[in-house]
Amino acid sequence: MKSRFIKDLEENEKIESDFSVKYKKPLKPYKSGWMFILGLSDKTGEIEAKYWGGEDKNFVKDVYNQITPGDVLRIKGTVSEFKGRLQINIEEGEGSIKKLEIFDIEDFVEKSRRDIEKMFSELKEEMSTIKNPHLKRLMDEFLNDKDFIERFKRAPAAMFYHHAYIGGLMEHVLNMIHVAKALKDRYDYLDLDLIKVGCFIHDIGKIKEFEVTTNIKQSRHGLLRGHMSLGEEILLEKINKMGNFPENLKHKLLHIIISHHGSRENGSVVPPMFPEAAAVYYLDELDSKIRQYIDLKENADTDDFHIWTKRFGQIYLE
Repeated sequence: MKSRFIKDLEENEKIESDFSVKYKKPLKPYKSGWMFILGLSDKTGEIEAKYWGGEDKNFVKDVYNQITPGDVLRIKGTVSEFKGRLQINIEEGEGSIKKLEIFDIEDFVEKSRRDIEKMFSELKEEMSTIKNPHLKRLMDEFLNDKDFIERFKRAPAAMFYHHAYIGGLMEHVLNMIHVAKALKDRYDYLDLDLIKVGCFIHDIGKIKEFEVTTNIKQSRHGLLRGHMSLGEEILLEKINKMGNFPENLKHKLLHIIISHHGSRENGSVVPPMFPEAAAVYYLDELDSKIRQYIDLKENADTDDFHIWTKRFGQIYLE
């Protein structure tokens, strides 16, 4: 079992624990030989490790070449502080790097506390109530696509900020749908079918934006195009395959995807322009923000009654 997590590491601590590799930087010389840097992670955070090798470049290069992003390594080294951040120093001859073949994936990528298969059953039940025949057919196309659903079940909703774990996207979508039903009770005008499907599709691009292995990282497509563009593509593939889909309804669904961040300043292509699009935006914002506040409270490492965060300012803990 993993013996030490990143969030618990302390300066000057000697450690021997397991970490996932997110990235590695090329070899470079330093005054005593050759070194390289690894970006490491586990389910509690990220940290850099520096391997300080000797003058035998080929030896250091062999160590370096055996490491691939996604590997799980047992690292033996010393924690130090550099420019206000902790890092792990691995000294050749004292520290060590060992690649592991057997490990518990949940030490490295957090999983939803909710059962993923039960959430999927709940999602199918919600979508079974859709009355609009075109939206019902569209949801059947998604829910019966085994490859899509396997990726959707595992997808996180983010890399860091909210629902950043396996099953996080589905959990996020279900939360939005449940609050949407309460909105419908107050605003009968709203098209609940459109909002439900909007909640489902708003972040579907994240199944391509993120890669989930022993860590969560952004894919090349995600970096270059973002989840809104990828989500449009996924939706259009389904609609074009179906045929005879109402043109106006298609564009309303596409609009929900590209407007769900609310404003251009926050990354939307356009702002929401009709009630259901606005509802999806506010449902997304509400669930993501509440999840972040809960996480900050649960993970606060202090005996004080509050913490300060760069993202939200003061957070009251009692």
